[in-house]
Amino acid sequence: MKKLAILFASLMLLVGCGTTSSNDDVAYIKEKGLLIVGVTPFKPMDYEENGTWVGFDADVAKKVAEDLGVKVEFVSIDWDNKVLELENKTIDVVWNGMTLNDANKQAMECTEPYCNNAQTVIVKEGTDTSDLTKLSFAVEAGSAGEEIAKEKGFQVTSLETQADTLLEVSAGTSDASVIDLIMAGATVGEGTSYPDLVIAEQLNSEEYAVGCRKESNLAAYINDAFKRYAEDGSLQAIAEQYGVEEALLFK
Repeated sequence: MKKLAILFASLMLLVGCGTTSSNDDVAYIKEKGLLIVGVTPFKPMDYEENGTWVGFDADVAKKVAEDLGVKVEFVSIDWDNKVLELENKTIDVVWNGMTLNDANKQAMECTEPYCNNAQTVIVKEGTDTSDLTKLSFAVEAGSAGEEIAKEKGFQVTSLETQADTLLEVSAGTSDASVIDLIMAGATVGEGTSYPDLVIAEQLNSEEYAVGCRKESNLAAYINDAFKRYAEDGSLQAIAEQYGVEEALLFK
């Protein structure tokens, strides 16, 4: 009987340890020495410059990796498969201007919101936008932009990235796109890569959060990091570098 009790206790300990370790992403990342960040090209949050990923989200992710004592790697993902990428551990975190909505809250362990945002309609200057349902829209697959465009009954073509949707509008293949306000501020209008494109309408207001594996303790770690960086001024400095200081929620 004593042997059985010891065996039972050992099994319960193993089960308990297994549960803890499966949620302890902080320890998992420290042990492997690498934080893998899932991104899509999205200026000014995550984008490549001279072969290096930079941007507000990218720079803050690098800072968190430094605090964890690990290296950081940025991996371009299919945004529509972000949850699967997390669950398969091909990435550790989705850190790419991700909208904090009900679907993402249910599928991931999300941080507190860190930036304000909105979904905006982008068109060529001079386009008639009196009836948006008559326009053809390019949207990013799996994005908040795709979701709201479908809710409003727009004619949509889903593409891989928000950047691709701007190419479609610029080329005249689509009449309009729906992209994040923060991205629009950096990429369309005078002095940008698309001077002939303009923001026609703001469709909503929303917030950004970072997505981690369900029940992962990494989300809480990042929340604490946001607070520390806000207190020491480094978060504000990074935000100012990329022109997103007005949207910042941690101040």
